[in-house]
Amino acid sequence: MTGLTVRNVSYAYGEKRALDDVSFHVPQGAFCALLGPNGAGKSTLFSLLTRLFTTRQGEIEIAGIDIAKHPRKALAKIGVVFQQPTLDLDLTVHRNLSYFAALHGLSGRQAEGRITAVLERLDMAERATERARDLNGGHRRRLEIARCLIHVPSVLLLDEPTVGLDAASRHAITKHVHDLSSQDGLTVLWATHLTDEIGPDDQVAILHCGKLLDQGICRDITGGAPMQDTFLSMTRAAS
Repeated sequence: MTGLTVRNVSYAYGEKRALDDVSFHVPQGAFCALLGPNGAGKSTLFSLLTRLFTTRQGEIEIAGIDIAKHPRKALAKIGVVFQQPTLDLDLTVHRNLSYFAALHGLSGRQAEGRITAVLERLDMAERATERARDLNGGHRRRLEIARCLIHVPSVLLLDEPTVGLDAASRHAITKHVHDLSSQDGLTVLWATHLTDEIGPDDQVAILHCGKLLDQGICRDITGGAPMQDTFLSMTRAAS
């Protein structure tokens, strides 16, 4: 099965259960919002998806590859934007990308071709020679997204990627990533606690206190009501 599959995954920090039998599937080319308040277990799940943490309770498949059995193959299929910035601020936009390309064994014309393509895709081509520290918050996030596309992944993971950005930057980043899903066929898992980043046609997985409360298409879950109202009602009832 292509896309991203999480099946009966659990994880605990000592006696504290951070994830409790979580299962969902994001088809290839779909945008799925992993929606949950702080402490819901979103970052723990991302740590499992990127092999920062491991668990024997459940299965994770990236583009049809079991991450426990074939971790290197599975990880090669993902691009990740973590919540905390990880750019080298003293390097230019182009140098940040060329360094990351080298880590993936890309060089010469192949690397330059990939860098040009991702910069154009994220509307960043004119900023290639600027230092990362001179970019505003929204353009830094675009650079991080461009960087994680260098190796042409099939699954894109973004952990609260708009934290700290103004409304205009949040809207632009959200649109760019939706386009990567709808136009480029990337499978996207977008972790957030902000309901206004979710469109009515987006897939949603609602996580609260480590448990998956509901999943499906946003408009089907809400029944036409605002997502914020539905989200607050579900999480209050489950608390």
